[in-house]
Amino acid sequence: MIPAETVAKLHRALPFWASLLLIPLIVFVATQGGWWLVIVPLSTWWLFAILDQIAGLELENADLTTSEDQLFWYRAITLLWPPLQFATLFWVIYYATRADHLSGGELAGIAFGLGVAGGTIGINYAHELMHQKSRLERWLGDLLLASVLYSHFRSEHLLVHHRYVGTGRDPVTARYNEGFHRFFPRVLRQSYRSSWEAEKAMLARKGLPAWDGANPFWRYIALQAAFVALAFLIGGWVGVALFVGQAFTAVWQLELTNYIEHYGLTRKHLGGGKYEHVQPRHSWNAAHKASNWLLINLQRHSDHHYKPDRRFPLLQNYTEADAPQFPYGYPVMTAAAMIPPLWKRVMNPRVRRWRAMYYPEITEWKAYNKLTHPTPR
Repeated sequence: MIPAETVAKLHRALPFWASLLLIPLIVFVATQGGWWLVIVPLSTWWLFAILDQIAGLELENADLTTSEDQLFWYRAITLLWPPLQFATLFWVIYYATRADHLSGGELAGIAFGLGVAGGTIGINYAHELMHQKSRLERWLGDLLLASVLYSHFRSEHLLVHHRYVGTGRDPVTARYNEGFHRFFPRVLRQSYRSSWEAEKAMLARKGLPAWDGANPFWRYIALQAAFVALAFLIGGWVGVALFVGQAFTAVWQLELTNYIEHYGLTRKHLGGGKYEHVQPRHSWNAAHKASNWLLINLQRHSDHHYKPDRRFPLLQNYTEADAPQFPYGYPVMTAAAMIPPLWKRVMNPRVRRWRAMYYPEITEWKAYNKLTHPTPR
């Protein structure tokens, strides 16, 4: 008989296991084709947007003295997801490249659905894993990122974003009035360059050249090449096209999230190239319960920047008094970001109120940002 305490711990963690339902759903829609293919994006975006309205907000915080062994059922989902995602991805590639009833458009829809799962869940779990001290967890994070051809995200996120968030040196801090369709190609270009430069600088401090074997970019390239080769062996060039299509979709999902998390928020320049410390006010947050289940508390983003290695069940909620809040959860806000006029209508007044609240002494923001937060080339 399972101890009551174990059952209670599993029960508390169970809502975060909702992502596992995507696995049989993806398999089902891939075998059916047709309009069934829209169910995957609808189940992650709109279903959880509706559930947010039903479930309401989660304002309570977990006890920070909770021990690691008490988090077993929370950690388990992030450890189980990678092999399940890989198995699903390559089974679908195997099936879809041999199914006579699937058209080219349906294959594109399958790739899109796989990418939605890989971006909404896979990269998000990779983000959790790569922040941990365990070698196994970091490796699983690397594998998840390689499966969407975005391995350099680990270097960019750990070495650049967390250090330079809210400044012009961070490519993924969206500038005020910068629409997503301008942000996306810019960040694709700049984040790869900034992650390479960060790793190169780390090696230089150790007296090593950029091309030394210790550079993780060698691992990134090898893992990504292995995934592409496996896709080719399983499904030929069509398999590679499916793999690349899902990877692009996943990266688009990731960068949509990056775009909204810090839009228009800047750290004050202190002179001499230095900025104030990262504060809760430098991240947008959302306390919507259902989307936090899906995204393993990613919406408690201010606390993540305060304690980057804090496991997701322990991330703390901040109120409007300490950190800016979205009016809706990430599913709705990322959808709004795809329509720049709508996004700016909703968010620009909120950014202006944020500026007046925290930095009333700065009156000419356009000139200030141009001088102190130049955008990297």
